[in-house]
Amino acid sequence: MTGGAGFIGANAVRALAERGDRAVVLDNLSRPTAPLNVEWLSSTTDLELLQADVRDAAAVDRAFAEHGPFDVVLHLAGQVAVTASVADPRDDLETNVAGSFNVLDATRRLSPDAIFINASTNKVYGQLETHRIEERETRYVDVDAPNGVSESQPLDPHSPYGCSKAAADSYVLDFARIYGMRTVSFRQSCIYGPRQFGIEDQGWVAWFAMAMRLGAPLTIFGTGKQVRDLLHVDDLVGLYLRAAETANRCDGHAYNVGGGPVDTLSLIELLDRLREWAPSSPEPQHAEPRSGDQRVFVADTARARRDFDWEPRIRIDEGLADLLAFVDANADRARTLLRLA
Repeated sequence: MTGGAGFIGANAVRALAERGDRAVVLDNLSRPTAPLNVEWLSSTTDLELLQADVRDAAAVDRAFAEHGPFDVVLHLAGQVAVTASVADPRDDLETNVAGSFNVLDATRRLSPDAIFINASTNKVYGQLETHRIEERETRYVDVDAPNGVSESQPLDPHSPYGCSKAAADSYVLDFARIYGMRTVSFRQSCIYGPRQFGIEDQGWVAWFAMAMRLGAPLTIFGTGKQVRDLLHVDDLVGLYLRAAETANRCDGHAYNVGGGPVDTLSLIELLDRLREWAPSSPEPQHAEPRSGDQRVFVADTARARRDFDWEPRIRIDEGLADLLAFVDANADRARTLLRLA
Protein backbone atom coordinates (compact mmCIF):
# COMPACT_ATOMS: atom_id res chain seq x y z
CA MET A 1 0.00 0.00 0.00
CA THR A 2 1.35 3.42 -0.89
CA GLY A 3 0.43 6.39 1.29
CA GLY A 4 -0.42 4.14 4.21
CA ALA A 5 0.53 6.76 6.81
CA GLY A 6 -2.08 9.17 5.52
CA PHE A 7 -5.70 9.55 6.56
CA ILE A 8 -7.27 6.95 4.30
CA GLY A 9 -4.21 4.73 4.37
CA ALA A 10 -4.02 4.50 8.15
CA ASN A 11 -7.67 3.45 8.29
CA ALA A 12 -7.08 0.88 5.55
CA VAL A 13 -4.03 -0.59 7.32
CA ARG A 14 -6.02 -0.92 10.53
CA ALA A 15 -8.90 -2.64 8.73
CA LEU A 16 -6.52 -5.10 7.07
CA ALA A 17 -4.84 -5.87 10.39
CA GLU A 18 -8.20 -6.60 11.97
CA ARG A 19 -8.84 -9.15 9.22
CA GLY A 20 -5.45 -10.75 9.81
CA ASP A 21 -4.06 -9.58 6.46
CA ARG A 22 -0.46 -8.45 5.97
CA ALA A 23 0.01 -4.88 4.78
CA VAL A 24 3.32 -3.45 3.60
CA VAL A 25 3.22 0.35 3.69
CA LEU A 26 5.34 2.59 1.47
CA ASP A 27 5.15 6.26 2.51
CA ASN A 28 7.56 9.19 2.42
CA LEU A 29 6.13 10.54 5.71
CA SER A 30 6.08 14.07 4.31
CA ARG A 31 2.83 15.18 5.92
CA PRO A 32 3.27 16.74 9.38
CA THR A 33 0.66 14.38 10.83
CA ALA A 34 2.17 11.19 9.38
CA PRO A 35 4.19 10.44 12.55
CA LEU A 36 0.99 10.53 14.59
CA ASN A 37 -0.63 7.95 12.31
CA VAL A 38 2.51 5.81 12.36
CA GLU A 39 2.51 5.91 16.17
CA TRP A 40 -1.15 4.89 16.23
CA LEU A 41 -0.62 2.06 13.75
CA SER A 42 2.51 0.83 15.51
CA SER A 43 0.58 0.55 18.77
CA THR A 44 -2.30 -1.38 17.24
CA THR A 45 -0.80 -3.37 14.33
CA ASP A 46 2.35 -5.17 13.30
CA LEU A 47 3.29 -2.31 10.98
CA GLU A 48 5.68 -2.96 8.07
CA LEU A 49 6.72 0.54 7.05
CA LEU A 50 9.06 1.41 4.19
CA GLN A 51 9.98 5.08 4.14
CA ALA A 52 10.29 5.86 0.45
CA ASP A 53 8.83 8.17 -2.19
CA VAL A 54 6.75 6.95 -5.11
CA ARG A 55 8.67 9.39 -7.33
CA ASP A 56 11.76 7.22 -6.77
CA ALA A 57 11.27 4.39 -9.27
CA ALA A 58 14.22 2.41 -7.95
CA ALA A 59 12.90 2.55 -4.39
CA VAL A 60 9.46 1.41 -5.55
CA ASP A 61 11.02 -1.49 -7.45
CA ARG A 62 13.03 -2.51 -4.36
CA ALA A 63 9.87 -2.55 -2.26
CA PHE A 64 8.20 -4.91 -4.73
CA ALA A 65 11.26 -7.09 -5.20
CA GLU A 66 12.07 -7.45 -1.50
CA HIS A 67 8.57 -7.60 0.01
CA GLY A 68 6.36 -8.90 -2.80
CA PRO A 69 4.84 -10.31 -4.81
CA PHE A 70 1.59 -8.80 -3.58
CA ASP A 71 -2.00 -9.94 -3.97
CA VAL A 72 -3.37 -6.38 -3.95
CA VAL A 73 -1.69 -3.02 -4.53
CA LEU A 74 -3.64 -0.12 -3.04
CA HIS A 75 -2.25 3.13 -4.41
CA LEU A 76 -3.12 6.05 -2.13
CA ALA A 77 0.07 8.15 -2.22
CA GLY A 78 -0.10 11.48 -3.97
CA GLN A 79 -0.24 15.24 -3.91
CA VAL A 80 -3.79 15.89 -2.74
CA ALA A 81 -4.53 19.64 -2.85
CA VAL A 82 -5.79 21.69 -5.78
CA THR A 83 -4.21 24.85 -4.35
CA ALA A 84 -0.80 23.19 -3.98
CA SER A 85 -1.00 21.99 -7.58
CA VAL A 86 -1.65 25.53 -8.78
CA ALA A 87 1.31 26.83 -6.77
CA ASP A 88 3.68 24.03 -7.86
CA PRO A 89 2.34 22.14 -10.89
CA ARG A 90 5.64 20.33 -11.52
CA ASP A 91 5.64 18.67 -8.10
CA ASP A 92 2.02 17.70 -8.66
CA LEU A 93 2.94 16.19 -12.04
CA GLU A 94 5.93 14.28 -10.71
CA THR A 95 4.05 12.89 -7.72
CA ASN A 96 0.66 12.09 -9.22
CA VAL A 97 1.65 11.08 -12.74
CA ALA A 98 5.23 9.79 -12.57
CA GLY A 99 4.74 8.44 -9.04
CA SER A 100 1.57 6.61 -9.99
CA PHE A 101 3.24 5.23 -13.11
CA ASN A 102 6.16 3.93 -11.04
CA VAL A 103 3.83 1.98 -8.76
CA LEU A 104 1.65 0.75 -11.60
CA ASP A 105 4.58 -0.39 -13.73
CA ALA A 106 6.28 -2.08 -10.78
CA THR A 107 3.03 -3.98 -10.27
CA ARG A 108 3.00 -4.99 -13.94
CA ARG A 109 6.55 -6.31 -13.83
CA LEU A 110 6.93 -7.61 -10.27
CA SER A 111 3.39 -8.47 -9.08
CA PRO A 112 1.56 -9.12 -12.37
CA ASP A 113 -1.25 -11.10 -10.75
CA ALA A 114 -2.09 -8.37 -8.22
CA ILE A 115 -5.28 -6.35 -8.21
CA PHE A 116 -4.31 -2.68 -8.58
CA ILE A 117 -6.68 -0.24 -6.84
CA ASN A 118 -6.15 3.43 -7.61
CA ALA A 119 -7.51 6.30 -5.51
CA SER A 120 -8.58 8.94 -8.02
CA THR A 121 -10.77 12.01 -7.53
CA ASN A 122 -13.91 13.79 -8.67
CA LYS A 123 -11.63 16.65 -9.80
CA VAL A 124 -11.05 14.78 -13.07
CA TYR A 125 -14.50 16.08 -14.13
CA GLY A 126 -13.61 19.73 -13.61
CA GLN A 127 -16.23 22.45 -13.22
CA LEU A 128 -19.08 20.59 -14.96
CA GLU A 129 -19.42 23.64 -17.16
CA THR A 130 -22.14 22.11 -19.34
CA HIS A 131 -24.38 21.49 -16.32
CA ARG A 132 -27.03 23.93 -15.13
CA ILE A 133 -26.05 24.92 -11.59
CA GLU A 134 -28.69 26.79 -9.57
CA GLU A 135 -27.96 28.83 -6.46
CA ARG A 136 -30.40 28.19 -3.61
CA GLU A 137 -30.57 29.62 -0.09
CA THR A 138 -27.81 27.49 1.45
CA ARG A 139 -26.37 25.48 -1.46
CA TYR A 140 -25.73 25.08 -5.16
CA VAL A 141 -27.79 22.43 -6.95
CA ASP A 142 -26.82 20.59 -10.13
CA VAL A 143 -30.22 20.39 -11.80
CA ASP A 144 -28.85 18.29 -14.67
CA ALA A 145 -27.62 15.52 -12.36
CA PRO A 146 -30.29 14.92 -9.68
CA ASN A 147 -28.88 11.44 -9.03
CA GLY A 148 -25.28 12.61 -9.10
CA VAL A 149 -22.58 12.59 -11.76
CA SER A 150 -22.07 9.25 -13.47
CA GLU A 151 -18.96 7.78 -15.09
CA SER A 152 -20.31 8.79 -18.52
CA GLN A 153 -19.43 12.41 -17.71
CA PRO A 154 -16.43 13.40 -19.91
CA LEU A 155 -13.16 14.09 -18.15
CA ASP A 156 -12.51 17.84 -18.18
CA PRO A 157 -10.02 18.74 -15.42
CA HIS A 158 -9.81 22.37 -14.35
CA SER A 159 -6.57 22.44 -12.34
CA PRO A 160 -3.11 20.90 -12.49
CA TYR A 161 -4.30 18.51 -9.78
CA GLY A 162 -7.26 17.40 -11.89
CA CYS A 163 -4.98 17.01 -14.92
CA SER A 164 -2.45 14.87 -13.05
CA LYS A 165 -5.10 12.63 -11.51
CA ALA A 166 -6.86 12.23 -14.87
CA ALA A 167 -3.55 11.21 -16.46
CA ALA A 168 -2.86 8.65 -13.74
CA ASP A 169 -6.44 7.44 -14.02
CA SER A 170 -5.96 6.86 -17.76
CA TYR A 171 -2.75 4.89 -17.23
CA VAL A 172 -4.45 2.66 -14.67
CA LEU A 173 -7.37 1.86 -16.94
CA ASP A 174 -5.23 1.42 -20.06
CA PHE A 175 -2.82 -1.01 -18.38
CA ALA A 176 -5.77 -3.37 -18.03
CA ARG A 177 -6.42 -3.18 -21.77
CA ILE A 178 -2.82 -3.30 -22.97
CA TYR A 179 -1.25 -5.65 -20.43
CA GLY A 180 -4.24 -7.57 -19.12
CA MET A 181 -3.71 -6.30 -15.59
CA ARG A 182 -6.53 -6.32 -13.05
CA THR A 183 -7.00 -2.61 -12.31
CA VAL A 184 -9.74 -0.35 -11.01
CA SER A 185 -9.85 3.39 -10.34
CA PHE A 186 -12.16 4.96 -7.76
CA ARG A 187 -12.96 8.62 -8.46
CA GLN A 188 -13.57 9.68 -4.91
CA SER A 189 -15.69 12.57 -3.70
CA CYS A 190 -15.41 13.95 -0.14
CA ILE A 191 -14.00 11.34 2.26
CA TYR A 192 -14.03 12.13 5.98
CA GLY A 193 -13.64 10.47 9.37
CA PRO A 194 -11.14 9.68 12.16
CA ARG A 195 -7.40 10.13 11.49
CA GLN A 196 -8.18 13.05 9.16
CA PHE A 197 -6.09 16.05 10.16
CA GLY A 198 -7.54 18.46 7.63
CA ILE A 199 -5.86 21.65 6.49
CA GLU A 200 -7.30 24.67 4.76
CA ASP A 201 -6.22 23.37 1.34
CA GLN A 202 -7.54 19.82 1.70
CA GLY A 203 -9.83 17.78 3.95
CA TRP A 204 -12.39 20.54 4.49
CA VAL A 205 -14.75 18.66 6.82
CA ALA A 206 -12.01 17.87 9.34
CA TRP A 207 -10.37 21.27 8.83
CA PHE A 208 -13.58 23.14 9.69
CA ALA A 209 -14.09 20.92 12.74
CA MET A 210 -10.55 21.34 14.05
CA ALA A 211 -10.41 25.06 13.37
CA MET A 212 -13.71 25.67 15.13
CA ARG A 213 -12.80 23.51 18.12
CA LEU A 214 -9.39 25.17 18.47
CA GLY A 215 -10.58 28.70 17.78
CA ALA A 216 -8.36 29.05 14.73
CA PRO A 217 -9.11 31.62 12.00
CA LEU A 218 -11.43 30.17 9.40
CA THR A 219 -11.96 31.41 5.84
CA ILE A 220 -14.79 30.57 3.47
CA PHE A 221 -13.70 30.93 -0.13
CA GLY A 222 -16.63 31.94 -2.31
CA THR A 223 -20.22 31.85 -1.13
CA GLY A 224 -19.92 28.79 1.11
CA LYS A 225 -22.74 27.17 -0.87
CA GLN A 226 -20.36 24.68 -2.51
CA VAL A 227 -21.75 21.16 -2.11
CA ARG A 228 -20.09 17.76 -1.83
CA ASP A 229 -21.36 14.30 -1.05
CA LEU A 230 -19.70 12.88 2.04
CA LEU A 231 -18.51 9.31 2.46
CA HIS A 232 -17.15 8.01 5.77
CA VAL A 233 -13.69 6.50 5.46
CA ASP A 234 -14.85 3.15 6.87
CA ASP A 235 -17.29 2.82 3.99
CA LEU A 236 -14.58 3.67 1.47
CA VAL A 237 -12.22 1.08 2.97
CA GLY A 238 -15.07 -1.39 2.82
CA LEU A 239 -15.29 -0.75 -0.92
CA TYR A 240 -11.55 -1.32 -1.32
CA LEU A 241 -11.94 -4.68 0.40
CA ARG A 242 -14.89 -5.59 -1.80
CA ALA A 243 -12.84 -4.74 -4.89
CA ALA A 244 -9.99 -6.93 -3.66
CA GLU A 245 -12.45 -9.80 -3.29
CA THR A 246 -14.17 -9.20 -6.66
CA ALA A 247 -11.31 -9.64 -9.10
CA ASN A 248 -13.55 -10.04 -12.15
CA ARG A 249 -14.77 -6.46 -11.72
CA CYS A 250 -11.23 -5.05 -11.64
CA ASP A 251 -10.93 -5.07 -15.42
CA GLY A 252 -9.95 -1.52 -16.21
CA HIS A 253 -13.00 0.47 -15.18
CA ALA A 254 -13.51 3.64 -13.17
CA TYR A 255 -16.17 4.17 -10.53
CA ASN A 256 -17.53 7.35 -8.98
CA VAL A 257 -17.51 6.97 -5.21
CA GLY A 258 -19.06 9.14 -2.53
CA GLY A 259 -22.04 9.43 -0.25
CA GLY A 260 -24.36 10.12 -3.19
CA PRO A 261 -27.40 12.42 -3.14
CA VAL A 262 -28.48 11.15 0.29
CA ASP A 263 -25.40 12.44 2.12
CA THR A 264 -24.62 15.95 0.91
CA LEU A 265 -23.66 19.16 2.69
CA SER A 266 -22.61 22.63 1.68
CA LEU A 267 -19.86 24.46 3.55
CA ILE A 268 -22.28 26.75 5.37
CA GLU A 269 -24.59 23.85 6.20
CA LEU A 270 -21.64 22.03 7.78
CA LEU A 271 -20.72 25.14 9.76
CA ASP A 272 -24.27 25.39 11.09
CA ARG A 273 -24.01 21.82 12.36
CA LEU A 274 -20.59 22.39 13.89
CA ARG A 275 -21.74 25.50 15.78
CA GLU A 276 -23.89 23.25 17.96
CA TRP A 277 -20.66 21.46 18.96
CA ALA A 278 -18.38 24.51 19.13
CA PRO A 279 -20.71 27.44 19.88
CA SER A 280 -17.95 29.85 20.92
CA SER A 281 -15.94 29.53 17.70
CA PRO A 282 -15.24 32.80 15.86
CA GLU A 283 -17.16 33.76 12.76
CA PRO A 284 -15.39 32.82 9.51
CA GLN A 285 -13.93 35.38 7.15
CA HIS A 286 -14.90 35.42 3.47
CA ALA A 287 -12.58 35.53 0.45
CA GLU A 288 -12.77 35.18 -3.30
CA PRO A 289 -13.38 31.69 -4.74
CA ARG A 290 -10.27 29.57 -5.26
CA SER A 291 -9.18 28.53 -8.73
CA GLY A 292 -10.39 25.08 -9.69
CA ASP A 293 -13.01 24.76 -6.94
CA GLN A 294 -16.19 22.98 -8.03
CA ARG A 295 -19.44 24.65 -7.01
CA VAL A 296 -21.15 21.30 -6.64
CA PHE A 297 -20.19 17.68 -7.09
CA VAL A 298 -22.30 14.71 -6.08
CA ALA A 299 -21.34 11.21 -7.20
CA ASP A 300 -23.76 8.81 -8.82
CA THR A 301 -22.61 5.63 -7.09
CA ALA A 302 -25.01 3.23 -8.82
CA ARG A 303 -22.30 1.45 -10.76
CA ALA A 304 -20.11 0.80 -7.70
CA ARG A 305 -23.14 -0.36 -5.72
CA ARG A 306 -24.13 -2.80 -8.46
CA ASP A 307 -20.75 -4.19 -9.46
CA PHE A 308 -19.32 -4.59 -5.95
CA ASP A 309 -22.51 -5.27 -4.02
CA TRP A 310 -21.50 -2.33 -1.84
CA GLU A 311 -23.58 0.12 0.13
CA PRO A 312 -22.47 2.99 2.40
CA ARG A 313 -23.60 2.23 5.95
CA ILE A 314 -22.64 5.36 7.86
CA ARG A 315 -24.91 8.37 7.45
CA ILE A 316 -23.74 11.93 7.97
CA ASP A 317 -24.98 12.37 11.55
CA GLU A 318 -23.20 9.22 12.74
CA GLY A 319 -20.11 9.95 10.69
CA LEU A 320 -19.76 13.52 11.95
CA ALA A 321 -20.13 12.33 15.53
CA ASP A 322 -17.29 9.87 14.87
CA LEU A 323 -15.06 12.59 13.44
CA LEU A 324 -15.82 15.08 16.21
CA ALA A 325 -14.97 12.52 18.88
CA PHE A 326 -11.61 12.05 17.17
CA VAL A 327 -11.05 15.83 17.05
CA ASP A 328 -11.82 16.15 20.76
CA ALA A 329 -9.46 13.31 21.63
CA ASN A 330 -6.61 14.76 19.55
CA ALA A 331 -7.15 18.52 19.84
CA ASP A 332 -3.94 19.31 21.71
CA ARG A 333 -1.72 17.31 19.39
CA ALA A 334 -3.50 18.69 16.34
CA ARG A 335 -2.90 22.22 17.59
CA THR A 336 0.86 21.60 17.60
CA LEU A 337 1.12 19.50 14.47
CA LEU A 338 -1.03 21.85 12.39
CA ARG A 339 0.64 24.92 13.92
CA LEU A 340 -2.58 26.29 15.32
CA ALA A 341 -1.10 27.17 18.71
